[in-house]
Amino acid sequence: MSEGTDALGYRLKVGVVVPSTNTTVQPETDAVRVPGVSFHIGRIPIQERKISTDSFLDHVAAMRAGIETATDQVMTAGVDSLIMGVALEAFWGGLKGSEELRTRLEAHAGVPVILGSEAVADALRAFGARRIAVLTPHMSKGDAEVRAWLEEAGFEVAGLTGLECASPRAIAQVPEARIREALQALDAPEVEALVQVGTNLAGAAVCAEGERWLGKPCISINTVSAWAALRRAGIEDRVRGRGRIFEEH
Repeated sequence: MSEGTDALGYRLKVGVVVPSTNTTVQPETDAVRVPGVSFHIGRIPIQERKISTDSFLDHVAAMRAGIETATDQVMTAGVDSLIMGVALEAFWGGLKGSEELRTRLEAHAGVPVILGSEAVADALRAFGARRIAVLTPHMSKGDAEVRAWLEEAGFEVAGLTGLECASPRAIAQVPEARIREALQALDAPEVEALVQVGTNLAGAAVCAEGERWLGKPCISINTVSAWAALRRAGIEDRVRGRGRIFEEH
């Protein structure tokens, strides 16, 4: 833990790096905050612009270029660990790519780093789920990276839906009803768990609700990233109403 005792984050202070257009990570992360833990946002400056298949890689490059700047910003708060709240970067390049990213960020920040991809995998393993279906807000190139990472990590992706959101802010504008509809369409008897990635896609509440009417784990990337940060710090508090991962593991 960092030196001194913070009045609110006296057990753990977690930095969370997100794109500047992201309006979902902060409220979804704060929704699972427990006493003595605080979350602090560092923002990667990116522009709100139309995303197409042709411009998608430029969008990814802009996020990648600002990660260390946002990390430096949030580290001035004296945080004890860091969530990398950019889903695509956490999946890009397979297991080797994510491991290299985490290693580089940990060396840069000097604190443990939680990647959303690895948190999703930890949650799926906690439930013993291998055959999964995945919902993303991405274009096809991003979907391919997500699928490849999960398959390399040992999961069978039985179905994947990409919503192909037109811009960074448009991801946060997807209504709950559309997320619910997509999860229902992805579900099948052979699917053992559903996964929602895309940190600006407001799926945490829908996934927690979905576990009741689908009868199986529904993993939301923001919820499990916060869960991983707490558990890796030895904080075992349970949180009700935000998904089985916080209630059971």
